[in-house]
Amino acid sequence: QYNMPFIHSKPWRVQFFNHIKCPEDVFIPTEDCDAWRLCPEHRWVYNKLTIALTQDLKAAPHCVLPPKAAYPVFSKPLMNLKGMGVGSRVIPDEATFLKSLQPGYFWCTLLKGRHVSTDAAFVNGEMVWSRHTTGVPIGDGMFDYWHLHKEAMPEIEDWCSSWAHKHLTGYTGMANFETIGGKIIEMHLRFTPQWADLYGDKWLNAVVRLYVDKVWELDDSDRIDQYSVILWGSQQRSYCLPPAAEVSRAAAVPGVSSIQVSFHENVDPTTASNPPGGFRLAIVNSYELEAGRKATKILREAIKEVDTKPHVNGVTGSAVCRCHK
Repeated sequence: QYNMPFIHSKPWRVQFFNHIKCPEDVFIPTEDCDAWRLCPEHRWVYNKLTIALTQDLKAAPHCVLPPKAAYPVFSKPLMNLKGMGVGSRVIPDEATFLKSLQPGYFWCTLLKGRHVSTDAAFVNGEMVWSRHTTGVPIGDGMFDYWHLHKEAMPEIEDWCSSWAHKHLTGYTGMANFETIGGKIIEMHLRFTPQWADLYGDKWLNAVVRLYVDKVWELDDSDRIDQYSVILWGSQQRSYCLPPAAEVSRAAAVPGVSSIQVSFHENVDPTTASNPPGGFRLAIVNSYELEAGRKATKILREAIKEVDTKPHVNGVTGSAVCRCHK
């Protein structure tokens, strides 16, 4: 664990929180495992089947077959505190569904529309702040980049606020809603740490006060559009960390806010939490999309594959990175 009281386990995010002052007895979760532990009254929201049913969506555990007219349906684990869309997929028909049955999974109406991630602040169950981010999908659960919008999205705000008014009574703290077509597909009792630097220190200090004093005070009327660009690799390969000089070169690109090299060297990618299609290598947060892409290109050239046999079902020989030896 790094830098209490913002609780997080990923060393690449130390840069976002280590300078923010907060009483030592106040704990602010940035990951779902910690939010589950700290919010026992409301942690039921991590059951995605329950989230679907509270919105009157067609959904059931895998042992309950969907009506034939319901296909295609979306399938994923009932609960996944590690995130990254692990195990999610579209099931087109009954024959495929019967071959895909798994314990701990459920199916749901396949929603269409924009995939939006909404961070929100709550005081006693009432939404008092929100900001929206849309993902640009590239298939198999992966996103090319996330666009942090400066503008409001009233329909999503109204839906999530109304839902929370019924189901989050008494909750004070940060939350994140993921929606598709305006319907909630999952919820988290924490904000999105991936782009906390883009929200800025003023926002982080407001979060601290929310947890300390149970009030929300923030004027962010000066919002601008921002971006979080993702660099993906293969789950069948291992990778060497990029040289520090190349990370610094990427960070120095004008318009870049931060670089997160989001993997551990010499660790089998199949053991990490990732979407079906890839292995996340790095995140570039930027104020301009092209700046993020330029920095990502530098990192792509700097992150080398380990010379070893591809992983098969999580099994491989001992891969040791010697790129910088």
